Amino acid sequence: MRTVLAAPPPTLLVIAKAPVPGRVKTRLSPAYTAGQAAELAEAALADTLATLGTVPAGQRVLVLDGEPGRWLPPGWRVVPQAAGGLDVRLAAAFGHAPSTAPALLVGMDTPQLRAETLAAPLSAAARAGADAWYGPARDGGFWALGLARPEPALARRLLVGVPMSTPDTGAVLLERLARAGLSVRRLPELTDVDTAADAAEVAALAPDGRFAACWRALARTGEVA
Repeated sequence: MRTVLAAPPPTLLVIAKAPVPGRVKTRLSPAYTAGQAAELAEAALADTLATLGTVPAGQRVLVLDGEPGRWLPPGWRVVPQAAGGLDVRLAAAFGHAPSTAPALLVGMDTPQLRAETLAAPLSAAARAGADAWYGPARDGGFWALGLARPEPALARRLLVGVPMSTPDTGAVLLERLARAGLSVRRLPELTDVDTAADAAEVAALAPDGRFAACWRALARTGEVA
């Protein structure tokens, strides 16, 4: 019991792009304009940060490409993303977490994420024996990666060189986790918002969030293709 009570709280990391038209959610076009896609991206990011703000954590860090805006709630430390491809930037994000506590990294593409999806498996009692956490995405990628000991060298070994945004991305990462001898706890599968069809599905799954409200507002304008 004493060990469980003394377990350090996790660090929560979010990697994201600032919601600037033309730079985010480009695969939502042509169904949405660049401006509309940025509105949806901002709502998705705001929902993600709000949800993770209710998950018990020692630190909350936003690893951002761009500048923070009105969507940033209090309680988040903002750091810039590293240069390089997405694999390099994901690996580098773990360098902003202390290696003495678990760290879990998520993106901005799953605004339907619920706090209990992370709070339960990351609790001190539940994480005993876990070396990593893996959240599969329906498109073959992943929406979350957690490490019980987020040493930068381990993060680089797991992530650098993994092909990103392919149907095999998740499978390659899982193979690397297994090769590293890590005990992996799987999180629920979620849908990333990449396409207009994804946006409609996710809005229906989380109808009370900012993302769903934005999606409905855009649908009401009649200007969405």
